[in-house]
Amino acid sequence: MSSTAEDLIHRHRYTVEDYYRMGEVGILAPDARVELIDGEVIEMPPIGAPHASIVTDLQTALVRAVGDAAVVRVQNPIQLGRHDEPQPDIALVRPPASKYRRRHPAPADILLLIEVADTTLRYDRDVKIHVYGRAGIPEAWLLDVNARTIRCYRAPSHTGYLESEPVTDVTAVRVPGLESVHLDLSRLL
Repeated sequence: MSSTAEDLIHRHRYTVEDYYRMGEVGILAPDARVELIDGEVIEMPPIGAPHASIVTDLQTALVRAVGDAAVVRVQNPIQLGRHDEPQPDIALVRPPASKYRRRHPAPADILLLIEVADTTLRYDRDVKIHVYGRAGIPEAWLLDVNARTIRCYRAPSHTGYLESEPVTDVTAVRVPGLESVHLDLSRLL
């Protein structure tokens, strides 16, 4: 039996360490909009005005609502394992903020991840949300700018999230890990 070209192809999955080394030696530009997903360096599109505006409004609402009970991080890396270092639009993490000076938040630190999707809906929904579930992130939200909807993902498992439901009452959205905190997200939609 002879080998085909496809039999000879081996994909190389980069580790987080490889990823940082690429940045240090200049393979990745300092201002490159990239993230590491399943060992692949993924180039992200530029951030448009609607996306940026909603992320800023979410950040403001979360900071006001959670106070010192959590830390709101915007478009910063999280380390989910050896081959995954995405940059969610919003990460709500356990305090204090000072513990992230020497490392990025890991799954045990994360209460909630939020992705805002306008041009990247399929990627955010079909790839990133599954990565978050597989990493054990307790809850993730996907805000679809164009459809003006929010979908909540819960019950993480090794295959992604087991539960997915639309947020129907956007005036009182419960913040995971902070049960007494609710957000009014009606302005965003």
